Amino acid sequence: MNSFIVMQGETYQEEKELGVIRSPQRDKGDNVPHSWKRMTEVKKDDQLFHYVRGEIVAISIATGDCSITTMHNEEQGYIIPLTYYELEYPINIEEKFDSILPLLPVKYSAFKPNAHGNSGYLYPCNDELAITLIEFISDLHIYYVEEEQLELSVDEVKLTERNVLIPILAEIESTVKTKIRLEQQKYRKAVMPLWHNKCALCNIELPSLLKASYAKPWKDSTNEERSNPHNGLLLCHNHDALYKEGFITLDGQGRLHISSTMKEEDYTMYGLAPKMKIKLHAENKPYVKWHKKHIFQTN
Repeated sequence: MNSFIVMQGETYQEEKELGVIRSPQRDKGDNVPHSWKRMTEVKKDDQLFHYVRGEIVAISIATGDCSITTMHNEEQGYIIPLTYYELEYPINIEEKFDSILPLLPVKYSAFKPNAHGNSGYLYPCNDELAITLIEFISDLHIYYVEEEQLELSVDEVKLTERNVLIPILAEIESTVKTKIRLEQQKYRKAVMPLWHNKCALCNIELPSLLKASYAKPWKDSTNEERSNPHNGLLLCHNHDALYKEGFITLDGQGRLHISSTMKEEDYTMYGLAPKMKIKLHAENKPYVKWHKKHIFQTN
C-alpha cells in the first residue's frame, strides 16, 4: 500500500462527486508529465491526500487500479476510482509546514519550500509523511469529536461515534507503521553482513546499538533504492544520528568529512577524526556521493 498527494484545485468538487481522480496522458507538446504518468502507479487500496488551495481537504482509498478513459476532448487519459472521505476540519499545510518540510523529497515534492503547492497533479507521499499527515488529521478530528460529545445528547453521541473517518484513519496509520517496521527489519538484516556486523566508523558490534542508515534517504529513494543494501551503512546510534542529520558524510573514496558546524574540540567525544576512512563497496559510491551533495551540512 502506497500513498500519494493529489493537487486538485478547481477539479476537486467534480472529481469528488464522480468518485475518481483523472488526468490526461500527454500535454499539448506530446510530452508525458511525471505527475500524470504517476497515475499508473496507483493500485487498489492505496491512499491519497487531496490538496485544495493550501489545505488537505479529504483523504481517499483507491477502489481499483488506474485505467484508461476517454477525456472531454476525446483524447485518452488516466482514471482511478476512489472512495472519498472529506475532512470536517481541513489541514492547513502552511501552519504545519515546520513538521512537513524535513519529510519532503528533494525531487518530486508536492510542496515548495515556501509551503505552497507545486504545479502538477499527482505526487508521491512517502510513508513518514503519510504518517505525519494522518496524525495531524486524527488529532484534530478526535479532539473535536470529544469536545462535541461533552455537549451532545446520547443519541447524537452515538451518531458521532459512528463517524467512519476515525476508524479509517486508525487503519491507515496502523498499516503504514507496520509496513515501515517490517521493511526496516528486512533492510537491516540485508545491510549488516556487508559491514561485518559492526559500525563502519567505530567497530561497535553490539547488535542492539547498530542501525542500517540510508545514504540516500527513504523519502528520496525509488522502491529499488530503498531495498538496495548498498544504499546503507551500518552505524552505531550516535554515528547514525550524525550521518542522518548531515553532520558527517563520506566521499566516493570512503574518506570521512565532518561538517564545519561541529566544533573540532568535540570530535573525540563523538568518536570522529578528520582523516578517518572506510572501505566502501563499489555499489555504495553513488549513494554516498548523493548524501554528500544533498544531506551534508556545509556551513
